[in-house]
Amino acid sequence: MSALHDLSAAELLRGYDIGAFTPVDVLTDVLAHIHRWEPHLRATWALDESAAMAQAEASAQRWRTRIGLGALDGVPVTIKENIATQGLPVPLGTAATTLIAAAQDAPPAARLREAGAVLVSKTTMPDFGMLSSGLSSFHALTRNPWNLALNPGGSSSGAGAAAAAGYGPLHLGTDIGGSVRLPAAWCGVVGFKPSLGRVPIYPPYIGRVAGPLTRTVEDAALAMGILSRPDPRDSMSLPFQALAWGDLDRDLRGLRIGLWLDAGCGLPVDAEVRQAVHHAAERFAKAGAEVTPLAPFFTRAHLDGIDRFFRIRAATEMAGMPKESRERALPFIRQWAEGGLGLTAEQGFIAFSQIGALREAAVAACAPFDAVLSPTAPIPAFGAELPCPTNDPALPFEHIVFTLPFNASEQPAISINAGYTASGLPIGLQIIGPRHDDMGVLRLARAWELLRDTQAAWPEAPAGA
Repeated sequence: MSALHDLSAAELLRGYDIGAFTPVDVLTDVLAHIHRWEPHLRATWALDESAAMAQAEASAQRWRTRIGLGALDGVPVTIKENIATQGLPVPLGTAATTLIAAAQDAPPAARLREAGAVLVSKTTMPDFGMLSSGLSSFHALTRNPWNLALNPGGSSSGAGAAAAAGYGPLHLGTDIGGSVRLPAAWCGVVGFKPSLGRVPIYPPYIGRVAGPLTRTVEDAALAMGILSRPDPRDSMSLPFQALAWGDLDRDLRGLRIGLWLDAGCGLPVDAEVRQAVHHAAERFAKAGAEVTPLAPFFTRAHLDGIDRFFRIRAATEMAGMPKESRERALPFIRQWAEGGLGLTAEQGFIAFSQIGALREAAVAACAPFDAVLSPTAPIPAFGAELPCPTNDPALPFEHIVFTLPFNASEQPAISINAGYTASGLPIGLQIIGPRHDDMGVLRLARAWELLRDTQAAWPEAPAGA
């Protein structure tokens, strides 16, 4: 039998139901496993073992009496630290933030708590969530469990590392340009970015979503059944739909799939990444799908405009901070944000307009297809100490060209492991669906789980840890 910390959420719930083990047994094993890994990964923040154990004990009592059971009762979860949990500050990954305890849970945290999940820890992120990296001025450097010299990705950096290392089965992140999918790709796990508004979040923002990082598609769907429940605090949320999250079967015959291997700008696609995604497309075609190349549609004007818009936003927010606070932010972030200073209203409007232009381009490009396959990232994981692959504040977004379009377009997209490089690093396959077809994306991801080759064993904590 697998170790308890390696079991999926679905397996844990089945085990609780038959009395094979209890939430206390599981949390005890998960915490011991975290202790083995954490000196190396540094994926957690505000880990409170006593509070987590109290939750596990309460869940164990509910399982004994079968009174008040929630849909995730006793399942260990971690939550990215920018998702508020009552009583804890929200540092946003940066030493520039004034630490003030949150008055209440944000919607995703509230839904997990209501479902009986055991909130084990918060997870790390980089400054303001504006890096695809585990580098932060507030948190210790977060590393990739597949290779500690490499980056786990970001901005849900701790969530991705925790999922791959086995800190329990469910990890909640956020994504505004790839921040769930990129760590999922580089850590070899499942990272689902739902349609904008499918998961209520607070504060809501253009393109910003919360989504699960898990080891299996089944667990991602299980989490979505809870996270998608309504909350009036999100003024941008979709009308609630009781979707069949547990129904993951899909016939691939006749399905129209686009294959997008050239974004149109940004970093060139690594040969091993291209090969892995192309191989996945061949498997889908062999299973009966009609696979057609999709031409590049993401332009330099789109990328530079959105970069400029976010610089303006960051510069404006940082200008409202005391000078001593601002100077505590990561130097890379400060230098990047300074590019937004002194721009005219006209320049800002043109920059913001590129979000809408990219949305139109992405929706039009995907319209002929039931789904699109692409790399999640053009390259495998990069150095742990780097803020981004280019290490250049003038070119910070060159690696998010396959993920960013679908935040702008509000389309659901998932990253799932496609294979491995010659050196054993995971390679992410991204599956994109039409707006609001979250179930279609999850079903295709489940189909890929059944089509793909046997996966490598999950990484183990270094000997003697």
